[in-house]
Amino acid sequence: MKIQYKDKVIELKERLTIQEVLKEEIEKSKHPVIGAIFNNQYVNLGYKIDQDAEIKLIDISSKEGSRIYRTTIIYILGKAFAKVFPDKKMIVNYQLTNSMFCEMEGKIITKEEIHELSEEMKKIVEKNLPIKQVVMTREEAEEFYKKNDSSKGRLQLNLPNNPYIFMYYCEDYYNYCYGTIANRTGVTNIFELAKYEDGFLVRYPSSNNPEKLPKLVQTKKLAWALNEYDDIHKILNVNNVYKLNNAVEENTIKDIIMLDEALHEKKIANIADKIAKNRNVKMILIAGPSSSGKTTFAQRLGIQLRINRIKPVTISVDNYFVERKDNPKDENGNYDFECIEAIDLKLFNDHLTKLLNGEEVEMPEFNFHTGMKEYKGKKMRLKSDEVLVIEGIHCLNDKLTSKISKEQKYKIYISALTVLNMDRYNRISTTDTRLVRRIVRDYKFRGYDAKHTISNWHSVNEGEEKNIFPFQEEANSIFNTSLIYELGVLKGFVMPLLEEIRQEEPEYAEAKRLINMLKYFETIPPEYVPTNSLLKEFLGGGSFKY
Repeated sequence: MKIQYKDKVIELKERLTIQEVLKEEIEKSKHPVIGAIFNNQYVNLGYKIDQDAEIKLIDISSKEGSRIYRTTIIYILGKAFAKVFPDKKMIVNYQLTNSMFCEMEGKIITKEEIHELSEEMKKIVEKNLPIKQVVMTREEAEEFYKKNDSSKGRLQLNLPNNPYIFMYYCEDYYNYCYGTIANRTGVTNIFELAKYEDGFLVRYPSSNNPEKLPKLVQTKKLAWALNEYDDIHKILNVNNVYKLNNAVEENTIKDIIMLDEALHEKKIANIADKIAKNRNVKMILIAGPSSSGKTTFAQRLGIQLRINRIKPVTISVDNYFVERKDNPKDENGNYDFECIEAIDLKLFNDHLTKLLNGEEVEMPEFNFHTGMKEYKGKKMRLKSDEVLVIEGIHCLNDKLTSKISKEQKYKIYISALTVLNMDRYNRISTTDTRLVRRIVRDYKFRGYDAKHTISNWHSVNEGEEKNIFPFQEEANSIFNTSLIYELGVLKGFVMPLLEEIRQEEPEYAEAKRLINMLKYFETIPPEYVPTNSLLKEFLGGGSFKY
């Protein structure tokens, strides 16, 4: 077998693991290596090479490395929890800025218990124990689950074409992971458990600074929004994929959809009511990451505002770009259109001030071909019963509207904050939900294939982390655009697009990872989606214009 690693070729005469073959390169790595890409598939370092391959190492400074780190630390947490609290159950709820919020089912965990759990985790990490993958037949797995009275892996058993079940063992502990996991416990040596609400946070480093825990940032508004939706979906009894699939099979999914959509409408109405009660508010600022459903949200909010006798008037920040020659450039010498300095802040604030004072303003229209603002006689004056609605990545940053008083602004942060989990230990990433949405929308309305969307997703995330996420706690309201049923609907559209990506293409690894997640969802017919749903922004055929 011939192995290509960077610019050298290694010949093998027997099956060895990636760890054994690239031992020297792994030890020399600037950051700890936690996995690998083997012929454009994510694997761990214990993967045995059985064919010619190109291999790339994944360290903890990469997005995928960070994902493997999180999966592994949760696995280790599960092992420690089973040892310290053998009669209790743990639930991994959701992510909060480089932390995962977890709870002890049916009990408020104490600081002393968290300390005991942390000490056990440290022992497991210090021992650098091997984590081994074991393959079972369906019959063996069914017998195993029955004997151990466990719900772990029951999603795998539900797949009729799934002849084998893969479990991960570490000493006497077993669990299932829906993503790549490290092959040893010692690589995740940077973590911390911290008491939070009735549960605790598992804290870990970010990929930007992978060998140091970041400062604990309080995200109370975000946590409240997630917790609220999580509680509601527990009441609906659809807080994981297994229960969602049961609703599809039992033909109760239409009820779930109606309740989910009613929750959205109620929350949007509540936000509109809050705005209406505050007579000082003359400007509504909406920000959120890509594929959050901002356009539909803004239009649905507009309907609820009109019910409150408030007329929304929109302004596009895109018309206030600086002239192209003045646009800042990034470290590679390319124009940086996402930085706030790309906006003509002086002109923008001057126009906003005049509008709020009741003056007439001639609005610019930015010509993206010439890189210049143009004035075509479009005049605007804000009436007493009107409010400005502005949507953009910088809307939560006060620098964008620095000349406007805080009392006149109402900020809204929206995102698809996924509260649906695969099971008690394995969550579904909010970022993955947005990526699936974007793949479908890009294909349907922008003419891009899944390969194009995946290849650009990293740069999209970088812009969000820099320009949106740091300001999310500045919002007056947070609106969660996720729908508990949406991945079941989107699956039917996105799976064929992902399957078009060939294994020799670098985007295959991400495509395969998404396929492996989505395959566990029962398909939900798209005609079940109401015409005013936020999901129609990505599917098409909705009530609103885009």
